[in-house]
Amino acid sequence: MPRLLPSLLLILMSIASTVRADAWHLESQAHGVDVYLSDVPGSAYQQFRGVAHIKASVRTLVDLQENLRVACKWLYACESMRLVEVDGDSTWVYITTALPWPAQPRDMVLRVRSERLDDGTLVRHLSADPDKLPSAPGLIRVRQLAGEWTFRPLGDKDTEVIYQLQADPAGAVPGWVANRFVIDAPMVTLKTLRAVAERQP
Repeated sequence: MPRLLPSLLLILMSIASTVRADAWHLESQAHGVDVYLSDVPGSAYQQFRGVAHIKASVRTLVDLQENLRVACKWLYACESMRLVEVDGDSTWVYITTALPWPAQPRDMVLRVRSERLDDGTLVRHLSADPDKLPSAPGLIRVRQLAGEWTFRPLGDKDTEVIYQLQADPAGAVPGWVANRFVIDAPMVTLKTLRAVAERQP
């Protein structure tokens, strides 16, 4: 029986770590957007989850996301965005960012894999693919990123939108910039997306 104790302790510690990782707490509510944060084991950076209801169809929201010129206007800290490749259900997009001074600008190659669920929900899984393109001079390449967009239809023109992301920005980032980013990124992105989407015919 004593030999089982170390294994049992390891299992309990693993469960506790998972619970902590999934322990989302509401950090901010404004403009009809709820922002939740959660610690990430082994990372100095928190992950965020933004939730909003938008009076627009999933199709309208998808169109606004796939029009990269428009998407860069409502995506927080986006400086530029261009299509790299499309292969089956996956799309690669190159993005440069403009973070508040004194943080240096970043770039990333984002793989977006789309999944359609039976209830009409569209989930877009996000991951970094840093070696897809050569590094660009003057930019810090984001190498670790994982998240998803979820568009869940609630009616003909009513959609629950969830934007969740965890990333390591690489390089030095002032603490106040990192702390503001995890709140501003979902808040500004979803607020601006709603304003654009609800103006569509």
